Amino acid sequence: MKRLKSRGSVMERYDQLYKLYDDFDTETLRAHQDFVDVFPPVDSRVALEYWQDASDELSVRKNEIREAFPAVGETFADVAAHATREEAFTALDLLTKHERGVNVLVLDVDETLRSAGNTDNEIPRETLHLLTEFHERGMPIVICTGQTLENVKGFLIQGLGNELVHSGDVSIVYEAGTGVFTPGHGADTKQLLYEDLDDDIRAMFDYVRSHVLPDAPESLRAGCHLQGNEFNVTIKPNFETGSREARAVIDEALVYQIDLLASAVGDVLSVDGDVTEWARAYYADADPEIRSVLESESASPTVGVDAVPDDVRAVFERIDVAYYEADAAEIGSLELNKVVGVQSALDVLGIDDPFALVMGDSKSDLRVMRWVDEEDAGIGAAPEHASRDVLDHVLDTDGLVFDRGKAAVPLRMTYALNRLASLQ
Repeated sequence: MKRLKSRGSVMERYDQLYKLYDDFDTETLRAHQDFVDVFPPVDSRVALEYWQDASDELSVRKNEIREAFPAVGETFADVAAHATREEAFTALDLLTKHERGVNVLVLDVDETLRSAGNTDNEIPRETLHLLTEFHERGMPIVICTGQTLENVKGFLIQGLGNELVHSGDVSIVYEAGTGVFTPGHGADTKQLLYEDLDDDIRAMFDYVRSHVLPDAPESLRAGCHLQGNEFNVTIKPNFETGSREARAVIDEALVYQIDLLASAVGDVLSVDGDVTEWARAYYADADPEIRSVLESESASPTVGVDAVPDDVRAVFERIDVAYYEADAAEIGSLELNKVVGVQSALDVLGIDDPFALVMGDSKSDLRVMRWVDEEDAGIGAAPEHASRDVLDHVLDTDGLVFDRGKAAVPLRMTYALNRLASLQ
């Protein structure tokens, strides 16, 4: 792996940053930059004059920094205009630790780029602008989500524009890794990764999908719906995510899905025995959250995980049952996860030595974070409300935890990291 060599000492760079943020009003500088960047288009002469005044003031303040740092002034002016003091020093810490900048963004969407709590479930304008800036600087972007392809394409085109989304530098890993869509890459534009699974596994998913709603109890049919996936089977609540009603119906749906999966395994493999008890035992043992839901729903297994026959266990080891409290209950393939999807996206994008910023909040995102950490191929960032395991991992690695709805913070930090890396 090629590492960057510094033209100046690490301490010299820290001293320069201290001088930058101590001697200049960087807060006002950022305010002018933010206004110039995200000022909405309006048909008003007065408003446009106000924008021009802000733009002129921005130029004056940047020139002062350029003059104060003759060798690195352009870069330092850009860093100060985008990153707070804390973000800039975090960026320099990361550069000192990893000795390289980020060359691809891997971004979850729900409760990461956007949040129902703080951003009205829309990606904030500042975040969208930063993504556009990264794109203009040649940064590939991988959107990595559990959502369907059509949903993701829709809000990305609305927020970032059709030209950017179809530029050839944007890839969408959808349904948590069952498919990858990278416009502008010919035969590789759409990859249906689930088509590579063997016939028995695909038959089990077909069984679950065809029975999940018709065979569901009335309480589930009235309280939830099936997300329109190509492969995964995802039950979503007909109530506000996070609400008491959503939690109740998703807890019930989780038990129902586990039992339905057991029926699928028994049907496809013609298994003799109580597959339902085996399924409950296996997934309760695999995930404490699932075990807790089974207990609360009076559905705890009556046998231990050791009772699961080896051939049945081998099937369960390939199928993921995922529980997202008050949000979703999902059955997916462990052979098709976000890591597999991201790897496929990187191959299509031609990134053979990735160093990614991975942003996410759930267990599926954690798999990607662990992968880049193990491969020294990136850093992870998570919102404060992420799952406990995600937060533990992020805090144990680079500590990049941001407030709900503030995805722009790690993006600004990454922007500063890359600008500082350009000086090496």
